[in-house]
Amino acid sequence: MKLVTLSSDFGKQTQGVGNMEAVVYSINPVAKVVHLMHGIPGFDVIQAARTMETVYYMPVGFHVCVVDPGVGTKRKGIIIKVKRGDYFAGPDNGCLMTAPRLLGGIEKAVEISNEKYMIKPISPIFHGRHVFAPAAAYLSKGVKMKEFGKEINPKNLAKAPYDEAVVRGGAIEATVIHINHFGSLHLNILHDEWDKLEIENGNRVEMINGRKKIIVPLVDTFGDVAKGEPLIMKDDYQRMEVALNCGSFVKKYPVCVGDKIMIKKKP
Repeated sequence: MKLVTLSSDFGKQTQGVGNMEAVVYSINPVAKVVHLMHGIPGFDVIQAARTMETVYYMPVGFHVCVVDPGVGTKRKGIIIKVKRGDYFAGPDNGCLMTAPRLLGGIEKAVEISNEKYMIKPISPIFHGRHVFAPAAAYLSKGVKMKEFGKEINPKNLAKAPYDEAVVRGGAIEATVIHINHFGSLHLNILHDEWDKLEIENGNRVEMINGRKKIIVPLVDTFGDVAKGEPLIMKDDYQRMEVALNCGSFVKKYPVCVGDKIMIKKKP
């Protein structure tokens, strides 16, 4: 199976989504297209990067991300191959740079510059349809990365929009990298790093955002606390989640993507 995934900040009611899917099929009719996420907030590279991480639980494939506020400017279009075997196509703005951390690291990166593998005439404002979706489709047909353009040293690519949180002195400073439909927070804390805090389920932790501090228990699932109560737990994509059981955490405790939260054991 040649799996091609499409993600964007286009929203549901847009013909752009169907246009990209049709381009994939026009190039590789036997590809399997999955619409991973088209509800990424507009221009939000942080949540775009978080979305691309979630292919961790999908089969190896060819993944397109179109969150591209710099479309048509000097920013590069790129393809990244990771050691697991996946390929990522999208703008060089950092949105593709966190997924490799969960997929073995970057094996190779190239600039997309060969117009042979683009849809022409090339739109200056819709590279998802004319550059990135075609790249994924051609890759899924077996075209080699070297055919698309010159190789790029991964160190010269745009930086990821967030680093990995690390435990220091029994505490961890996290970044909010996603707020989901239910108003829950997802943090840049990997499960393995969280485990270094050695906090047992049921124990409580302090969460400090600016001058605000709340106390939440570490649990396995939402129903381990009463309705309306806050909690922290391991999410289903290798990171930590802060939620309100049957409610919206961000409505009760206003937080934004990009905010910093200090977390430590409660004495």
